Amino acid sequence: MESHEVLRNVFEKVSPKAIASELGISLSLVYKWAEKPSDDGSGSRNPLDRLAKIMELSQDEAVVEWLCQQAGGCFLRNPDSSCQKGFEVLPATHEIISQFSQMLSMISLAALDNSISSKEASEIRDSWDRLKSYAEGFVRCCEEGDFDQLRKIPKPSEGPKRLLR
Repeated sequence: MESHEVLRNVFEKVSPKAIASELGISLSLVYKWAEKPSDDGSGSRNPLDRLAKIMELSQDEAVVEWLCQQAGGCFLRNPDSSCQKGFEVLPATHEIISQFSQMLSMISLAALDNSISSKEASEIRDSWDRLKSYAEGFVRCCEEGDFDQLRKIPKPSEGPKRLLR
């Protein structure tokens, strides 16, 4: 989805007039943000395009990380994908289930004493973030039809240390 389409959808939930008023800008500018930019001057470079350009120029994900935090979430980069035909579904499926099971074991072991320390919480967070990234790679390979690419994605087990060995 392109940025102007995202904003067009946003305008179905909140009026462009309210946005213009709150931001102290003209209503016509807000409407232009929802138009596809073209050579003839229609549309306007919207805030989403500008933020994307800032990230591209800075090569820094701090902007998107901050936006995700403001929305109550976190940014997690999708793994690169260049899936090609010739995959084996069963090993990839087994790996993701196995890694999820290991993460649940890590949580159970950490909670044995009825509390989770900040160090344990940090290790659980690292494990969870690695598992989410691996799972995203799995889903992308499902969409593209190749699990061979999963071999190039670091397995969650290669990440943070186990809580108890």
